Amino acid sequence: MAPASVNHSSNTVCVMDASGPIGSSLVERLLQRGYTVHAAVQNHGEDQPFKGLSCDKKKLKIFQSDPFDYHSIVDALKGCSGLFYTFEPPQDKPIYDEFMAEVEVRAAHNVLEACAQTNTIDKVVFTSSATAIVWRDDRKSPPSDLDERQWSDINFCRKFKLWYALSKTLAEKTAWALAMDRGVNMVCVNGGLLMDSQLLITNPYLKGAAEMYEDGVFVTVDLNFLVDAHICVFEDISSYGRYLCFNRVMNGIEDTMEFAKKLTPTSATT
Repeated sequence: MAPASVNHSSNTVCVMDASGPIGSSLVERLLQRGYTVHAAVQNHGEDQPFKGLSCDKKKLKIFQSDPFDYHSIVDALKGCSGLFYTFEPPQDKPIYDEFMAEVEVRAAHNVLEACAQTNTIDKVVFTSSATAIVWRDDRKSPPSDLDERQWSDINFCRKFKLWYALSKTLAEKTAWALAMDRGVNMVCVNGGLLMDSQLLITNPYLKGAAEMYEDGVFVTVDLNFLVDAHICVFEDISSYGRYLCFNRVMNGIEDTMEFAKKLTPTSATT
């Protein structure tokens, strides 16, 4: 059950987009903790992410919700005291390119506006990325106190075509601007590279991985650790601002060798 110290208006929360690895894991963990969960998925027409849940699904309600359809967002949020928001690229546009930033910014704006219009929402937990923090123009003289107070340089990201970092930075800035303007209580979790079974060498986070490694800011996070962090900041009434979330720093040969093995398919024996 949710801890008694949490004083939310209801024990119902929304997870959006719940079809990705973070969202589906959040749904399962929240159900295990006794929450009623509105799982909002894009119009995929299936509940496949929730078929193998190891918990009681009686408190699970699935909503077909498009982050570009304001009314579908509002429907999913009805009666909820909190929202866990993670952007998942649309099926018809899965690649991070120079146009993805506009897509992700528009989605973030719609979601935060819907939260502002939903009077039962007490807190929003917004999933961002460490890449919205680590990229700066003065890489050769890194600050000794690089932390969640820093922001990636937008012009630097554009110059070197760091489209994933650009999208995450602009979307998060949009969310913060709207949250502060509309009085939405928002907390942001800036996660490192997600280490899960779906990790591929084509992951857009890995653009600039060598430079992040050189700067000592190539950080990774396990799925369970990241999910626990999201729930922790939601349930802690004193949480605020941004939280840089990782449980490993790639800073040695052994780390990189192990990481390379995860990205390299096992060769078939002949």
